[in-house]
Order: sequence, then C-alpha cells, then structure tokens
Amino acid sequence: MASPRSILLLLAVVPLATAYFRLPSPWGWKCNRENGRCEKFDDDGVSGHITLNHCKLTCGQYGVIWPQPKLVTLGNEVNYFLPTNVSNKITCQGEVCSLLQEGIGLFKGNLNRYHPECTNGSASFKGPWEKDVKEHQILLDIRVTGGETSLGFDTDESYTLTVTTLEGTTTALITAVSFFGARHGLETLTQLVEYDELRDSLQIVNSASVNDAPAFKYRGILLDTSRNFFSIKSIERTLDAMAANKLNTFHWHITDSHSYPLYLDSLPKMAWWGAYTARQVYTPADVRAIVHYGRVRGIRVLPEFDAPAHVGNGWQWAEKAGLGKLAVCVNREPWQSYCVEPPCGQFNLANPKLYDVLDIMYQEWIDIFSPIDSFHYGGDEVNLNCWNTTDEVTQWMDAEGFGRDADAYYKQWSVFQEKSRQLVTKANGGKEVPGIIWTSHLTEAGHVDKYLDPAKYIIQIWTKGDDPLIGELLQKGYRVIFSNYDAWYLDCGFGAWVGEGNNWCSPYKGWQTVYDNSPTNISRTLTANNNYGNQILGGEAALWSEQADEESLDARLWPRGSALAERLWTNPTTNWEPAEFRLIHQRQRLVNRGIQADRIQPQWCHQNDGLCYL
Repeated sequence: MASPRSILLLLAVVPLATAYFRLPSPWGWKCNRENGRCEKFDDDGVSGHITLNHCKLTCGQYGVIWPQPKLVTLGNEVNYFLPTNVSNKITCQGEVCSLLQEGIGLFKGNLNRYHPECTNGSASFKGPWEKDVKEHQILLDIRVTGGETSLGFDTDESYTLTVTTLEGTTTALITAVSFFGARHGLETLTQLVEYDELRDSLQIVNSASVNDAPAFKYRGILLDTSRNFFSIKSIERTLDAMAANKLNTFHWHITDSHSYPLYLDSLPKMAWWGAYTARQVYTPADVRAIVHYGRVRGIRVLPEFDAPAHVGNGWQWAEKAGLGKLAVCVNREPWQSYCVEPPCGQFNLANPKLYDVLDIMYQEWIDIFSPIDSFHYGGDEVNLNCWNTTDEVTQWMDAEGFGRDADAYYKQWSVFQEKSRQLVTKANGGKEVPGIIWTSHLTEAGHVDKYLDPAKYIIQIWTKGDDPLIGELLQKGYRVIFSNYDAWYLDCGFGAWVGEGNNWCSPYKGWQTVYDNSPTNISRTLTANNNYGNQILGGEAALWSEQADEESLDARLWPRGSALAERLWTNPTTNWEPAEFRLIHQRQRLVNRGIQADRIQPQWCHQNDGLCYL
C-alpha cells in the first residue's frame, strides 16, 4: 500500500498559484558510512531516507564542521527545535561574562539566519509540525575559567563541546580557558544546526563530542582600505565571515601613498589632505567600534602603518604648516622611476620634524586601536632612487658622512625603523609589543639580523613559497607569518590595472591552491628538518585593493578565505579533495549569514556528493 506521503506527492499535480509550495521533496538521502557521502535517492517514503541537511549534519567524520576540528564524534540523529527555545547559563568572571553574553546574542542571531525567510536577523518558524517541535529545549552551558578579554599570541583558544539530549532538552556544554575558546565552541555549535524544510524548524545533532584547538596562533585576513575605500558595514561583514571560519586577525592596511582615510583628532589635516572625499574617512569612534566588534567575534584588529615607503597623499599639509616636507616624491612622475606603482611617496628621513609628527600620530593610533598585542610597521618596497634624487635627502646623507650607496640608505632606513619602534613603545605606555615587518631589502639574505632584532620583530613573508630566505629567517631565530603571494594573494588573476594583459601576480589563486599551501611543508623543505614549528606563527591571505572595493569584496575573500582558515586551524595532512563537500556547505552557510561568497559549483553538486569530479 502506498504511504500517505507518496499519495500526497501523486495528488500534487495541479499548478500552485503561490510563489512557493510546502510539499515533501520527492528526494531523500542516506549517508554512505564507508565514504562519508550523502547519496540521493527517489524517496518512496518507507526506506528510511532523511533530508539533505540531516544527512549533511551527521554524515562523515566531521559532518559539515568548518574548519575541521581535532577530535569529533557525531551522533546519527537530530532533534527539532525553535530558536525561541534556546536558553543559557554561564560560569565566568568579570568582563568575560559581558563578552559571553554578546557572543550568545550573535549565536542566536545566526540561528535565525538559517531560516530562508529571515529578515534583519529574525524569522518566524511556523508549520504543521510546530506543535511537535516547540517544546524541545536547547540549553547552552558555557564555562570559562580564565579572565582574558583581549587576544594575544599566547591566548589559549582551545575548547571542548559536548552535546547530549535527555527528556526533551538538548544541552550543549562548552568549556574553555578563555572567552576566545568559548566563542569558537559556540561557532562549532552553530555548525551542528541546520534548517529543516519539511518541519520549518531547526534541527540539531542529538549528540556530539568535540575537542578542538588551532594549529597556528595567527590566522589572518589583510584588507587594504587605502587604494579603495571600504565602508564600516563592509568591514563588519568581513569580520562576521572571519568569525564563521575561526580566523582571528584582521590586518587593517588602513593607509598608503594613495590615501590617508583615518581622521585623527590630534592631526586632522592628515585626513583633510589624504581622504578621497569628506565622507570616505574612518573616525576614532569608527575604529574603536571595529576593535570591539572584532573582539566579540574572537578577532584582533592589527593596525598597519606602512612606512617609510607607501606614504604620500595626506602628508602635503606639513610643508604648508612650515614643517618642511615630511614625505618626498609624492605623486612624482614618471612614477616607474620612484616607486612600484602610482602614486609615489616616501618619508623624508632628512627632516627631524618627521619624528615629532610620528610621535603624535602613534599616540592616537595606539589609543584608538587599544589594546594591541602587536603592531605592523609595513616596511616594504622602498625605492632608493627616490631618496637618491631628492636634494634634501642627498645633501643630508653627504653632510652627515653616511655615503650614498645602497647599504648607506638601508642603514638610515633601519635607524628610522628603530625610532618608530621606540615611538610605538612610548605610545603604548612603555610596554613593548612585537613589531611585524614585510620581507624587504632589510630582510634580504645574508644581512637581515644586521638590521632587525629577532627578539623584537616578526617577519611577514610575501615572497614566493620556495624562497630560500624563508629557511634563513627561521634558522636565524625569526618568528614568521606566511603570506606568500604565489598562493595567498587574493587580488591575483585579474586584468592589469596599468597597461594591458594580466596583473603582476597572475594567475588566479583557486581555493584548492589556498588550501594546499602549507607553511609547515614549506619550512620543512627549506630547512631540511622540523625544528622551527614554534617560530611559524601562522599565515594570512591578503586582499590588496587596486582592483577591489566593497562591491567585489565578499566574492574575492570567500570562500577562499575559508580554505585558508582550515589550513591554519587544522593544518591538515591531506590535500584539498577530502574537504570539498564541507567547503561547499560552508559557502552556503556564509551566504545564509549575508556574505556574498563566490559560487564554487552548481547546487546539484551540493546535493550529489562526489559526482562533480575530474
């Protein structure tokens, strides 16, 4: 005899006038436990098939958790519930409690966004099964033992998550040393939940055990807001997506030679001269809000003031104010002779008043980005010809007897860097924090330790992943962050923006390339041993914005940023292939949260695991 479900399907032959219909799908899924794939079948109503989302949650070793956790056990069944039935109790101390309450609010908001008709973070869950699911309760029991409220390189981000169901209540117990670990636990818990279309409710895995911690301390995204301006809303959206992937560092390349969009109360003319328009500025209140927005999502906001190159527009005010030129070669032509891309500009190391202004600037930077655990000094792509063709600089070099060969200029550059470090330390109340520097002429093979103290500086590697310098940096004791452009520059693979053809770092870096770029494997290859793991802090994908603004932001970053996240959180020993099904689902999850992540495959592939292969 046909089931009531199949009879309902047979009768559904009259076209519906409504914009959508609520009927059981003719398809069902089963988990193939041998390969961890959800397989699609014609559902006869009696064969025990389940919905696609039920299958995704419970099939395979990791379900659809992203990034892949260290240890996890998942149950095969789900419980149905309404998000209004989520309650919580927390065990914590001081400010951690307020951060947790904000984090729980974000968790509940994300649950609502799983509903297809979610509007402004809320949705109405109604349907014929409402009475069957509305009584089921979800209890969050979160216990944090430590009092840390800002992220540092030594912060313990581990957590454990245990999900159990008993007598109509599913309890999620999260334990962590820090708020940041507990926040990651909440993120994982959201990934044990999905929408159930049949019941118009949510479903949660009925039992689970997760023991998790990141492989690397530093897991970052760089956004350049100087070449093109990005609104606060777009930055917040980026932080939301980072939180969904357990990335923990938003590297804000906020200024460059193109513009200085940061308004400073102490130096208002910087933005007056340096912003593209009066509306395209970040106020101190904006920055403080972004710092807090990130902290609640487990993210440090790392400020970068790139110098002594990559400065220009915004600094013109000084000469008009009687301070002389603080920057030289600003907008100088032909640009190819004085910088790597237009417009040019470098600090005037011959003008001692530069340090007076930097003293004021750093004081406000450190204040609005506080608390900081590191500071990025930039420090790349200095053009010696700019200095060596500027009369004021060359006369100073001659008068001081410094000479004018490359080493003489590098020496003065290193003096500038040391003075900058001292000013940042002073601005930070005398507390020194690690400085981060891009690979540059100062870090070249054979003499990096002549200019930069490995106890005070971290080197961010943007050269190719086979650069022998990487091995030398590790052997000389430097801590490093990987951003090698042959895998982790997300602006690559588009048309040239000066001239024609493709841009300089083409080809495009697909998510597979991003995923397979292993700092551990690179260091092992270049050092012939495995003794330097503690010096590899992690890595970062960079979105330089010559050819991107907030209209293209999401698609450039995601889901490739998700691939980066699993590499840095899990450091998997496999290549990208076993992760593909989960990444496709993670992309869908990001879209549900309002992130316009790029499509990877047709939706058919998401519904038919393993059939879109080469």
